[in-house]
Amino acid sequence: MTIKIISPGKTKMPFINEGIQLYLRRLKHYLPIEYSELKENKSLPAAEANRKLENDLLFKQIIPGDFVVLLDERGKNFSSAQFAGWMQQQLNRNPKTITFIIGGAYGFEKELQAKANAIISLSNLTFTHEMARMIFIEQLYRAMTILRNEKYHHL
Repeated sequence: MTIKIISPGKTKMPFINEGIQLYLRRLKHYLPIEYSELKENKSLPAAEANRKLENDLLFKQIIPGDFVVLLDERGKNFSSAQFAGWMQQQLNRNPKTITFIIGGAYGFEKELQAKANAIISLSNLTFTHEMARMIFIEQLYRAMTILRNEKYHHL
């Protein structure tokens, strides 16, 4: 099984990019992982037009058979331990690929929401999209350490 993480826009802040790369390296010890940041289009000033274009690009990244998970503020909230349990359920289902899509500033179109198998939220708090990437990847790593009863996560 492979985990894919897709997000619109590039990570510009060096310290966030370093954090992302750190946790991606750690995650590779547990399972294959692919991470991609899609080029953002800054030529469209209107939120609706930008969201449509962004969602079209994200939709093209989904391969039939992927288990698609959208990260959106209106999604289901988990504690870290609950998220680890949820991940174990998905791993047990054994889909070929779990594709996590981190939403852009304007959210997801209904077409992309309809394609999703699940919609989850990182927090009730709002993060920048760059920070959300790093936080999510760290939580994915934390989930893997919880599942293996490793010392990283302290209750």
